[in-house]
This record gives sequence, C-alpha cells and structure tokens, in this order.
Amino acid sequence: VQLQASGGGLVQAGGSLRLSCAASGRTFSRLRMGWFRQAPGKEREFVAAFSKSGGTTYYSDSVKGRFTISRDNAKNTVYLQMHSLKPEDTAVYYCAADSQPFAITSSTTLESSYDYWGQGTQVTVSS
Repeated sequence: VQLQASGGGLVQAGGSLRLSCAASGRTFSRLRMGWFRQAPGKEREFVAAFSKSGGTTYYSDSVKGRFTISRDNAKNTVYLQMHSLKPEDTAVYYCAADSQPFAITSSTTLESSYDYWGQGTQVTVSS
C-alpha cells in the first residue's frame, strides 16, 4: 500500500484545513485508516481513525469536536477536516493504514497496529 498525504500548510488560529490521503496498491475499502501527528520534540500520537468495520470513528480528546475523519472508497482517499485550529495542533500529520483490522492484536489508537504510513504533511497554526 502506498499512501500520499497532502493538504497541509500554514493557517491562523481558528482557521480550517482539510488533509487528504490517497491510497494505492490494495483494496482500499478493507483497510482501517487513521491519522496520527507528531509535534516538534514529542512522540507521534493518535488523532483519528475508523473502527474495524469502518462504521464508527474515534478521536483523541484533544481534537474531538473540531476534527472529522471521512473516507471516499470510490476515490481511495481518506480525509481529515480540521476546524478551530489551535497553535498546539501544529505538527506533521501522517495517514496510516491497518491491513489486518480484525487481527486480535489490532487496535484503533496504537501506532503498531498500522503497517503502512504516508510521508506526512506539515500543519502549522500561528497564534
């Protein structure tokens, strides 16, 4: 699976951005997709993802109510719509794919469950 993230940029606090992640190489609809981010000097953290079946979405507490993950299986693309951005949202955002979402060891929020990663896209929120 190849993942190509895009849509990052510089935005003022309170603004919005939409990230996209295009996937190729495998049946997209069978992949559990998620977004993670890594701020300078910090470890990568979970942001949002779909459940195993794809019917439910999960968010970290820090972005709940402001970010929305969605996917278009016809376009092999997952999105992260971000509203009310804050300076603390500044990070490199990575899309990730879990090719075995029903494996017993698979977990929605754990990095180790995702076996394919995009290259990351920088989001910078100015105050």
